[in-house]
Amino acid sequence: QVQLVESGGGLVQAGGSLRLSCAASGRTFSRYAMGWFRQAPGKEREFVASIRWIGGTTYYADVVKGRFTISRDNAKNTVSLQMNSLKPEDTAVYYCAAARTREKYDYWGQGTQVTVSS
Repeated sequence: QVQLVESGGGLVQAGGSLRLSCAASGRTFSRYAMGWFRQAPGKEREFVASIRWIGGTTYYADVVKGRFTISRDNAKNTVSLQMNSLKPEDTAVYYCAAARTREKYDYWGQGTQVTVSS
């Protein structure tokens, strides 16, 4: 069993910053990448950012590029998402996910709420 637990969500004013963290625990598994997704009320879940576990190559959705930064700590089994210059449209539940292969994300966290007020 693999558990992903997100933390760091909350309420922030537009223009502010938040840092999300995701801790992986449970059985050991080979990891291809980890990512962050989000789902706003009434909308489908969307990709935010991902990072290859080996090599650290990062990918971002266009809407967050230049504002968000994903990073990982291999030793601590954590991945973080630094979110700057937040906008009200960034309001969503943010989910951490882990992929064993490039095919799909296999494990998901429960999500953490991020609310950006205008």
